[in-house]
Amino acid sequence: MDVILQPTPAITYRTIGGMLDFYVLLGPSPQDVVAQYIELVGKPALPPYWALGFHLCRWGYGSLAETKRIMERNIAAGIPLDTQWNDIDYMDSFKDFSVNPASFSGVPDFVGDLHSRGMHYVVITDPGISSVEPANTYPPYDHGLALNCFVKNSTDEIIEGRVWTGKSQAYPDFSHPNASAYWTTEIANFHEIVPTDGLWIDMNEPSNFVDGSVYGCPQSPLETPPYLPGIAGAGLNTRTLCMTAKHFAGLHYNLHSMYGIYQAAATRSAFISLNPNKRPFALSRSSFIGQGQFSAHWTGDVSSDWSHLQTSIGDILNFNMFGIPLVGADICGFAGDTTPELCLRWQQLGAFYPFARNHNSQGQKDQDPAAFSVNVTNAIKSALQTRYRLLPYFNSLFFRASLNGSTVVRPLFFEFPQDPRTYSVDGQFLVGPGLMISPVITPNTTEILSYFPAGRWFDYYTGLEVDGKGAWLHLPAPLDTINVHIRGGSIIPLQNGEVTTTASRLNPFELLVALNAGSASASASGNGSASGELFFDDGEQLDVLERGSFTLVQFALMENVLSSVVVSPGLWDIPRLDLVSIYGMDEPRAVVVGGKDAEFTYDAMGVLRIRSLGLDLKTPFKIAFEF
Repeated sequence: MDVILQPTPAITYRTIGGMLDFYVLLGPSPQDVVAQYIELVGKPALPPYWALGFHLCRWGYGSLAETKRIMERNIAAGIPLDTQWNDIDYMDSFKDFSVNPASFSGVPDFVGDLHSRGMHYVVITDPGISSVEPANTYPPYDHGLALNCFVKNSTDEIIEGRVWTGKSQAYPDFSHPNASAYWTTEIANFHEIVPTDGLWIDMNEPSNFVDGSVYGCPQSPLETPPYLPGIAGAGLNTRTLCMTAKHFAGLHYNLHSMYGIYQAAATRSAFISLNPNKRPFALSRSSFIGQGQFSAHWTGDVSSDWSHLQTSIGDILNFNMFGIPLVGADICGFAGDTTPELCLRWQQLGAFYPFARNHNSQGQKDQDPAAFSVNVTNAIKSALQTRYRLLPYFNSLFFRASLNGSTVVRPLFFEFPQDPRTYSVDGQFLVGPGLMISPVITPNTTEILSYFPAGRWFDYYTGLEVDGKGAWLHLPAPLDTINVHIRGGSIIPLQNGEVTTTASRLNPFELLVALNAGSASASASGNGSASGELFFDDGEQLDVLERGSFTLVQFALMENVLSSVVVSPGLWDIPRLDLVSIYGMDEPRAVVVGGKDAEFTYDAMGVLRIRSLGLDLKTPFKIAFEF
């Protein structure tokens, strides 16, 4: 089936049969439409907190020693880093659930060391299970054979393709009733050797290096239908399984697009079995409607060029609308050699992806943050430090996504649907309702043109006010900076960033308040108002939303009083609120906290700061400003 968007506007469906069910989502706002859609298909799971940190990976480390060397040079450079990954080169002959005994023999100790540092470890797996090993020597195949849970061909024999081993491989049928038990056992057995914190499920379209199977496909109208949509290759079975292949739930012709979501669901279930009250983490290349319930997604093997950097913005916005908010592209690109400028600009952009991972292919130049000059590395570090400082805000947005289907990142028109000039803006985006990101997306660029919808906007770093007025404005964009602006009316929770989320979570909280346009009738001084919230929990419990075992505090600044409401106190202590910074407020003559005058500063940029507050966020507070 092809679905074509026409300029009328209209949508044309080209199909050779089947049923079309239409759901009309009435909104009225764009965000309402998305929330209604996600209510229908399934709300995304709340990710573990560490998954919001920075991830480092490449295909082609080649050995554990090289993995360690690259990781350690980034740690030595002060790069915030939560998770180290390994691609297929950690495997023994590219077989799933195996470890190369020569080049990766020390992986279990390595993972233990990562855990002792508050870091995490994720490895890749592919759906192809080697089917040519001697009997009783490769449990992942023997076990699947015993449970009868591999995909079959049209004559009910196990269909065999070929992927990384270069030899025949079988494909688990994740729709089979035995598949979950099979996959759980294989992950559990591997986890006893390598206690990985999550699983990267790649090639799960499913991918195949031969068309259909190693023996071809039978003649069938399913293999050669009367109409072909716009696909890569000559037929539907190009680089995948035969359309006549049999799953428990039906023919591959009908289930091809669902292979990835079946595997993602089985992977999530397996990790919950291993750790019953710990949030699982899975990253899937293939995706389907509702997959945000089970896994994160990355956008596949993008190239190291400016066009893929640019299109990655639309990709992450689309997948947030699809209900898969934990999404990102391979930062700096996967295929081809990057350049210092491209990688720096991509790392700056990627610091605001919901899922931030630097990953590239074998045979390409190193592109980890510490691979470049000191100036480039420091600029990348600065962008990642900004991300880590904003993680309480990101985490609170993921809470809302899990609760009611809101987006973590969104296009400008989601917040400004009455401004038609926002409809075509695809080089900027919003993180939540309150932060606007304006990255550099072209080479040799140190000034950008950014659109500012009507309202008050402030430079995130300095508090300098930008008068929106619904206009395009020129902004300086030096190599060491990505433009970030906070929207008037927002309260953003922050924590001082460390090199891991484990350490960052222990730091005191801060609030960054940006006032919207005030009026004399709104308050005596003409100051405006703002609101925001903080969600915080232990970062890993599975059922925190169901049990209410989280802290949720809502903040509002109105009529010159900043106050909090504790919606849910949570079950444990959380860091205190130490600093409040306010953009866009007139200079007060006094600040009163808990009935006592508090010291404050007011700088030339018009930024008010109140330090050393030590406020317990589980107790409502009020901070009054006198003019």
